[in-house]
Amino acid sequence: MTESVINDLSERLGKLLLGYNLKLVTAESCTGGGLAEIVTRIPGSSNWFERGFVTYSDEAKQELLGVPFNTIEQFGAVSEETAVAMAEGALDNSHADVSVSITGIAGPDGGTDEKPVGTVCFAWSRRDMETHAARTVFKGDRMQVRQQACMMALQGLIDMIEV
Repeated sequence: MTESVINDLSERLGKLLLGYNLKLVTAESCTGGGLAEIVTRIPGSSNWFERGFVTYSDEAKQELLGVPFNTIEQFGAVSEETAVAMAEGALDNSHADVSVSITGIAGPDGGTDEKPVGTVCFAWSRRDMETHAARTVFKGDRMQVRQQACMMALQGLIDMIEV
C-alpha cells in the first residue's frame, strides 16, 4: 500500500515538474538519500531531478549546503531553522528550481523529551517563492518514520508547485 502511494506521488510530482519545466534538488539527513532514490525510480526523472545531497552529519550540512554553524548550535540539527537553511542551501548549490529538505530523528534512539523519536523537520523552497517549513512527529519504527517523511516531502513539493 505505502509503496504504491509513494510511487503515485513521485509520478505526480514528476509530471508537475516536467509540465512547469522545473528541476528538483533534495537535501536529506534522516532519510539517507531515500527520497532521491524514490523519485529516480520514475522513468524519465533525469528530465526533472537535478541532484540530491545526503548530509547526515552536521559538518556535511555546513560544508555542502552552507548551513550556518550557529543555526545548528542554537536550534539543533533537527529544527525548522536548519531545514530551511538546508533547503535554501540546496538551491544555492545546484541548478534546480525547487528543493525539499528533511532532517529528523528516525530512531530507535536519539530522541529527547523536546524532540522525541519520530520528530522530522522539513522545508520546501522555490527560487521565486518564500521557503516554508514544518515539523511533525511520526509514529512507527525507523523504516516507517523514514517512509512517512518521504511521503510528506513529496506531498509538500506537489502542494508548493500547484499553488
